Amino acid sequence: MTAHIDITPELVAAHGLKPNEYERVLALIGRTPTLTELGIFSAMWNEHCSYKSSKRWLRTLPTKGELVIQGPGENAGVVDIGDGLCVVFKMESHNHPSYIEPYQGAATGVGGILRDVFTMGARPIAAMNALRFGAPDHPKTKHLVAGIVAGVGGYGNSFGVPTVGGEVNFHARYNGNCLVNAFAAGLARTDAIFYSKAEGVGLPVVYLGAKTGRDGVGGATMASAEFDESIEEKRPTVQVGDPFTEKCLLEACLELMQTGAVIAIQDMGAAGLTCSAVEMGAKGDLGIELDLDTVPVREAKMTPYEMMLSESQERMLMVLRPEKREEAEAIFVKWGLDFAVVGRTTDDLRFRILFEGKEVANLPIKELGDEAPEYDRPWVDPKARPDLTAESIPHPKDCGAALLSLLGSPDLSSRRWVFEQYDTLIQGNSLQRPGGDAGVVRVDGHATKALAFSSDVTPRYCEADPYQGGAQAVAECWRNLTAVGAEPLAATDNLNFGNPEKPELMGQFVKAIEGIGAACTALAFPIVSGNVSLYNETQGQAILPTPTIGGVGLIEDRARTARVDTLSEGDVLFLVGRDGSHLGASAYLSTIEGREEGAPPPVDLAEEKRHGDFVRAFIHAGVVATCHDLSDGGLAVALAEICMASRCGANAEAGDGPDHAVLFGEDQARYVVALKADEAERFVAAARESNVPLRRLGTAGGDRLTIAGRLDLALEAMTRAHESWFPSFMSGTLVEPSAAA
Repeated sequence: MTAHIDITPELVAAHGLKPNEYERVLALIGRTPTLTELGIFSAMWNEHCSYKSSKRWLRTLPTKGELVIQGPGENAGVVDIGDGLCVVFKMESHNHPSYIEPYQGAATGVGGILRDVFTMGARPIAAMNALRFGAPDHPKTKHLVAGIVAGVGGYGNSFGVPTVGGEVNFHARYNGNCLVNAFAAGLARTDAIFYSKAEGVGLPVVYLGAKTGRDGVGGATMASAEFDESIEEKRPTVQVGDPFTEKCLLEACLELMQTGAVIAIQDMGAAGLTCSAVEMGAKGDLGIELDLDTVPVREAKMTPYEMMLSESQERMLMVLRPEKREEAEAIFVKWGLDFAVVGRTTDDLRFRILFEGKEVANLPIKELGDEAPEYDRPWVDPKARPDLTAESIPHPKDCGAALLSLLGSPDLSSRRWVFEQYDTLIQGNSLQRPGGDAGVVRVDGHATKALAFSSDVTPRYCEADPYQGGAQAVAECWRNLTAVGAEPLAATDNLNFGNPEKPELMGQFVKAIEGIGAACTALAFPIVSGNVSLYNETQGQAILPTPTIGGVGLIEDRARTARVDTLSEGDVLFLVGRDGSHLGASAYLSTIEGREEGAPPPVDLAEEKRHGDFVRAFIHAGVVATCHDLSDGGLAVALAEICMASRCGANAEAGDGPDHAVLFGEDQARYVVALKADEAERFVAAARESNVPLRRLGTAGGDRLTIAGRLDLALEAMTRAHESWFPSFMSGTLVEPSAAA
């Protein structure tokens, strides 16, 4: 039996409930809650599960589209890709757990997002991760990088899903709160998608997968709080993953789904058994009764509180057709997994928990689920930064040395050290490995189709102007998909911000959402799933606002794609878009001048659409095979990346304007493309007709990158600078990049 525990104001506060929220609990149930009930309210009403500070603004995002089958509100979004197939995808954060326990935090972040996808009936085909760490010289950064990269690889590689892309950034504002955003996508048939809405009264509620332990108890509540000096005490709230069990769970679930036994299914993620049961019941306007004596456990004397709040991994909850029970159970026994009927659906809209013959919780299920508190937090417009003119920024004495410094900087150096720890080729369908603009994966079993994936945000832009930064994150993701020849279909978001109770930080969130919404609308790129992660701050220091956008695009003919590594001798290079002029909030300003000032480059969404559609049409026509979008570091970095990846030099014209603005300006809506000389005239004529600015840069060839009168570098010197930073940093042997040509 469980001992009686008094519900004190201190205990309520320790569960993350504000006094006014606890008053609402008392009013709803008309009595003092039991400890288990308090834990259930804490889990369901925290920021991580209820979105109570963000719901109002999330509703403003465009979520519908011609191809959208399922938007936000389910385990993952679903988008039609034709021929009876659909892509299922989502991105989620595991920030707080990964800072406390890097390996398991990152590993279970990957495991959780994979479950979100296969819960819908999809087989996972691709993963990405967006990682943000503190300053390289911070004492904890190297430890976090090593643990998190190992955790992502350890889980994804063992489970058997290719990691096809992602991001890694460093900034001092992440010193006390790293970010781990995990993305997964899967393939399903449009007539075989599974949802979490329970239907039917008196039907069995079935527990599937691994046993329940004490790991992760209170994890969702911990993920909704700021960090302070007691952070190490939170280690027991981090979940522990087992990718081999999850692989068995995937196969068992997909096999079970083919039997017709599943009425509703939900993975046990944040808040475990509590959240999954409440969401299934509330969505179906049904009650749920659970008998905890039937829950498979791996530890002795677990209390109802621990069982309901455990976030043990590799578990699912299902509403089952009773006549299919034996067939369903046989599948899970075959795969060595637990299968236990732990409750039933009811018609009374109550969430009842039984333990050792007694009722330990009896709560209104709708109020727990879809009627959690919702706040309209006060917010203020972020202060606008004055723009910086190129003339106000010192010209570099040596443009070649500046380019080497950028290529060898923490944010722009090669991520090979990271992605070579991930299995990028498993399943045998990866067509482009990490390092280009987007990951590309063949649609298995289809003659021509492929899917493209990209993850993008520039946090320094979002800090300078959250509206423009939010819009730019969407635009860059859309550009990266376009650059490989994909038609952008839809996006998922992972909105990472500080404390929403501070009006200036809530203002960042609001304006970023507005920018994201405007860009998604203009580019017909709806948000179909996502995650909000707030309270990302330590001892009052918030992270940079980081609204990560994960995008998916469709390639109808995978023989017609573009890459960054296909430049060859004699190809003609063009800049699509205007010459660079904007250095505010740029990588150049930060790396070369050590300044983070100025407004970010403005995003012209009509221009983005026009330029992107133009480039994509020529990729589809088989004319453009080499393409790279311009982002951090501008034209010079984009040209260098193409040349290094292709092991082919180029001789380019400089363009008009100050050296550093033309070479390193980060103006938007721009691409570098290469095509055969006999196609150049047609390309120029089409650009003129489409009102797309175009400049002939020069021709490919040799073993140097030359930009007339501005810089002249050997490919070898650029490659050495680009490839050496990460391994040198991780091995403790960092040296400054050499300007030797």
